[in-house]
Amino acid sequence: MHVIDALKQRHSTRAFTQQAVSTEQIETLLTAASYSPSGANTQPWQVAVLTGDSKQKLGQLLEQAFYAGDETKPDYIYYPSTWKTPYIERRRACGLQLYASTNIEKADTEGRKAQWAANFRAFDAPVVLLFFIDKVMEAGSFLDYGMFLQSLMLAAQEQGLATCPQAAFADYPVQIKTLLGYDDTVSLLGGMALGFEDKDAAINSYRTPRAAVSEFSRFFS
Repeated sequence: MHVIDALKQRHSTRAFTQQAVSTEQIETLLTAASYSPSGANTQPWQVAVLTGDSKQKLGQLLEQAFYAGDETKPDYIYYPSTWKTPYIERRRACGLQLYASTNIEKADTEGRKAQWAANFRAFDAPVVLLFFIDKVMEAGSFLDYGMFLQSLMLAAQEQGLATCPQAAFADYPVQIKTLLGYDDTVSLLGGMALGFEDKDAAINSYRTPRAAVSEFSRFFS
């Protein structure tokens, strides 16, 4: 698969089959992603791979916290505190596409909560990856980490695997670090569902649009 094809075909998958992903397959993807560039070759990524019982325990813990209304205490701020055009419109349009694909109405509060809770089960994918970074690292390393995540998703696409990058996990760093034995010297950046796409699931059928090059680029000569 060509890189440009992988870029265009990759999408956030929210329904997976139960076909297993082997440890060898996961290691192949992580090895490929490890060749991502990073400032001064710092390689700031730290990855936890959860399958089987450990993944099930994580999902149960976080769903319980979510439904109980436990306070979220992310290690960093992902979204802006004040939204502006065009970002707010893109965010709304993305949400509308998601809920339209599941036939969940705007007034269906419980249905929306259940769909959000599925984040914490990694949408029932067989694998969830969690991403940590030492707190001493600064914004440049976040840029490096983004390249690592993109490399990982493109490698998965090339191997016939599906992914969904998930910021939702970052809402519960205390619970996750306690469960897995990480200390507070690291920040939890988020997670990623990994598995084989359920191609019959309606929630996987929509694609979010992209702005034209002319909307985000200026050429100087």
